[in-house]
Amino acid sequence: SELYDFFAAINFVLESGNEYYYFSRRENKVDLERKLEIAVRWIDVLDFIKTYDAAFSSGFRFQPADMVVKVGTDLELKEKLTGREKHEEMIDKIVNDLKRDGFIELENEITSTYKVVAAFGYLEELVACINIPEEIQNEIPE
Repeated sequence: SELYDFFAAINFVLESGNEYYYFSRRENKVDLERKLEIAVRWIDVLDFIKTYDAAFSSGFRFQPADMVVKVGTDLELKEKLTGREKHEEMIDKIVNDLKRDGFIELENEITSTYKVVAAFGYLEELVACINIPEEIQNEIPE
C-alpha cells in the first residue's frame, strides 16, 4: 500500500496480478477505445495461440518454426492467420508482440526457443473476464 500511494501521486496505479505487478493510469474515453482495440487484438492472438496448443501458458516452451509448420498442416490455424503477409511473417509479428509486452522471453538464442512467463496469465484472465449474457449472444455479429 505504501508503493500504491507513492505511484498514485505521479498518476500511476500499481496493480497486482497472479505473480506479477503492472502500472496503469486513469484514462480518457479516447484512450479507453484505443485500449479496447488493443484488447481485441490480444484476444485474437490468444485464440490463435490456444488453438496452436491448449497447454500454451506460463512455463510453456515453443519455437516459432514449429508454429509455422503446424499452420501449414492445420486448416483451423491457417484460417486464424488471415492477412496479406506470409504465415511466417505473421507468426514472427505475434512472437515479437508477445516478447515486447513481456509475455514471453527468449530462452535459447541458438534454437530460437521461447518460454512463456507468468505475466501471460494476464491475457488469459482478460479473456476469462469477458461475460456475454445469453440473451444478447445471438445479437453480436461474428
